[in-house]
Amino acid sequence: MDEIIKADLYRICPVPYSLSTLLKGFRNQGFRYLFFLRKAAVSRKYSFKWFFFRLILRHYSYKFGFQIPYNTHIGPGFFIGHFGTLVVAEDTVIGRNCNIAHSVTIGKTNRGKLMGVPTLGDNVWIGTASIIVGNINIGSNVLIAPGAFVNFDVPDHSIVIGNPGKIISKQNPTEGYICNCSI
Repeated sequence: MDEIIKADLYRICPVPYSLSTLLKGFRNQGFRYLFFLRKAAVSRKYSFKWFFFRLILRHYSYKFGFQIPYNTHIGPGFFIGHFGTLVVAEDTVIGRNCNIAHSVTIGKTNRGKLMGVPTLGDNVWIGTASIIVGNINIGSNVLIAPGAFVNFDVPDHSIVIGNPGKIISKQNPTEGYICNCSI
């Protein structure tokens, strides 16, 4: 677990892990929220630590506007880029080294052929006000442009733009967008 937190921290402070680096990381709202989210996820349910971390997580959820359930599957190196509303459905799977901006919704569809939650691959960059819904697969190394609406599968090495979304193939779409990957 500590390795996952170190990978999250490295995305913000790309220097070797130390106590001072951790304290610098706590100045970032996204890392602070993610730290307590990860601690709540590994704590034994209904233990004192679990209640403590859930209480802090709930406080930060209201303070920062992040709504990510503690049992969401998030890979190491997750980066919340901005303070602001962020909604992620429970049971969503997010891969390694993903960036997410403010006003993003990753949601569940409750009926129809897309019933379920999205699965995101590694190195996915999600721009401001993007919406990703349904039982879809977003490949690895994908850039979802700001304001895009995605309710369809996206292959690896792609850019999704617009509403309705349009897929554009590109060899390295996240190059320069996703930095400081430790793993």
